[in-house]
Formats: sequence, C-alpha cells, structure tokens
Amino acid sequence: MDKKYQMRSSLSKFKTRDADGKKYINGYFVVFNSNYQLWDGATESVDPHAFDGALDSDIRCLIDHDTRLVLGRTKSGTLTLKVDDKGLWGEVEINESDQDAMNLYARVQRGDVDQCSFGFEITSEEHSESGNGVHWTIKSVNLYEVSVVTFPAYEDTRVSARKKEFNTIRSRKLEQRKKEMLKRLKGE
Repeated sequence: MDKKYQMRSSLSKFKTRDADGKKYINGYFVVFNSNYQLWDGATESVDPHAFDGALDSDIRCLIDHDTRLVLGRTKSGTLTLKVDDKGLWGEVEINESDQDAMNLYARVQRGDVDQCSFGFEITSEEHSESGNGVHWTIKSVNLYEVSVVTFPAYEDTRVSARKKEFNTIRSRKLEQRKKEMLKRLKGE
C-alpha cells in the first residue's frame, strides 16, 4: 500500500521525567488491540506484531507532525522506542537549548498536552465485517515518525481513506451477490 497515515492514541497519557540532569517525555504512542473509532460502525486496531522489524529504521519524534519541530530521532539516540505487551512505548530526550522542545515539555508536565499520534504506511492489514460495521486490524507497518500532539490528526488523515476502502469493499460484495443471483436464476 502506498498510503501514508497518521493515527492518534489518547489511551495513554504522556509523562515528563528528570534524570541525570536531563529532561524526558515518555509514554505509549500506540496501545495494541484497542479499538480506535473511525466513524459510527467502523473501528481499527493495531496488532501486537505490527511493528516487527519497523523500529530498525531512522524514526523521528515530532511536535504535532511538523517536520520542522524534531524532538529527537532514533539514529541520534535521542529517541528510544520499544514494543512490549501493551504497545509501542517511547521516550525522547529533550534538548534544553531548543525553546520549542522546552515549551512542549512544560505543556506535557502541566497536563495541557497529553496525546500522541504516529505516521506510518500500512504494509499488511485485515478487515472483518459484522452486522455492526467493519473493523480493520493493522498487521504490519513502515513507521516514519511518532508525535506528541495537541489535536490528533486522525480524523483528517485516516477517516477519508478508510471510507473509500469501505465503499470499495461494499461495492465488491454487492457485485458478487449480483453474480451469484444471476447464476442461480440461470440454474448454474
């Protein structure tokens, strides 16, 4: 798939900490097997193996998905990401010489900013339908960035793409039912 997505997570609050004379922001960027509602009747979750092999690349931590506001990156060792049973946990070391980073640190510390999002490309997914709607499970991704965000970008980036996929799925099913009905009418 060639679509790049951003997904929010408000299930885990970010925290600040001071250690060894350095400042850090940490928390879960993704919580596994938690249903994120896209719209009424449509949900999505992230499989615990979605990040297998995805953490080997150079990933950035941004403020509000803004590529000009880099908090840290794995290549430089200022961003640590790891997967555990709960999800994708990360910690970024704050550059105290960077006023944007210090401002964000203060906002997270006060609790004014506590949500996250991540930018990725889906490489494998599954969907299932029930009487209540449709559910996508993200099985594998290429991860580009994680962000500490004020307002998650979820609605603007994920929902429109998923609605198009959902409508395509529905159209295919309707066409399949029509073909099956025609076969039955012809006695095949």
